[in-house]
Amino acid sequence: MNNVQSGILAGVPKHSRTLMFTLEPECADMAGALKAVLDVVDGEKTVLGIGHSMVKALGKVVPGLRSFPVMSGKGFDIPSTPYALWLWLRGEDRGELYHHANDIEHALAMDFRIQEVLDTFMYLDSRDLTGYEDGTENPKGKEAIDAAIVQGLGEGLDGSSFVAVQQWLHDLDHFKHMSVEDQDNIVGRHIADNEEFDEAPESAHVKRAAQESFSPEAFMLRRSMPWTEGNQAGLNFIAFGKSFDAYEAVLNRMVGNEDGIVDAMFSFTRPISGAYYWCPPMKDGRPDLSALGI
Repeated sequence: MNNVQSGILAGVPKHSRTLMFTLEPECADMAGALKAVLDVVDGEKTVLGIGHSMVKALGKVVPGLRSFPVMSGKGFDIPSTPYALWLWLRGEDRGELYHHANDIEHALAMDFRIQEVLDTFMYLDSRDLTGYEDGTENPKGKEAIDAAIVQGLGEGLDGSSFVAVQQWLHDLDHFKHMSVEDQDNIVGRHIADNEEFDEAPESAHVKRAAQESFSPEAFMLRRSMPWTEGNQAGLNFIAFGKSFDAYEAVLNRMVGNEDGIVDAMFSFTRPISGAYYWCPPMKDGRPDLSALGI
């Protein structure tokens, strides 16, 4: 699809760098500020997400865009940490990503202030640092497009996507001291062959998050990648959807809001951030911001 940011549908890259920006308080020309973003986003190596606050600052509405929900479970909290802009840089070399990110920061410095930077990477064959494969049940081909891309709403919206982003912090020392059986029961798959097993407890992640078990089915396109910083590590969860509905349905069940059963993943990991963004479509090789009047 020519009107889609192609990096959304492409496979997980070897490396990525995520940049989060806030709008400078003294910025008087919101539309002009976003026009500068158009020059640094190609939709392939750099994927753009625009936050709810930025859309509201323009006095516009993107149907379906909303703020990330704050939730709480048994002994843990799901935070909401939104920003005006989310840029996901994809590449094969970490050094090149650094220089690219630096160029973007300077290009946007007049109106946007960078607040967070997160480097992520592919581990083995796209595994989480626990050793389990991530995104095993991702839809493919036309099913991926149907799950992740807005269609049938008209020019300026068709080809866009909504992305949910959460940074999860793992306690890998705690996880590593568990038996393989206990680890498998948390995930609901055997680490040896990645196969699901029926006798896993109802709290197993694959049972909590089975996309086809929801009504309507909650399919989304995951592009999550591990991160490390010093002695800390975890997963940067990225999920693209035609809306946020599928993601929220899964998260609600994981937290235990649906039936009181909490996803076993919370026994060793916690989200430390959470945000929603609208990823605009492409037109003539640049992001199409006509829905925002630009």
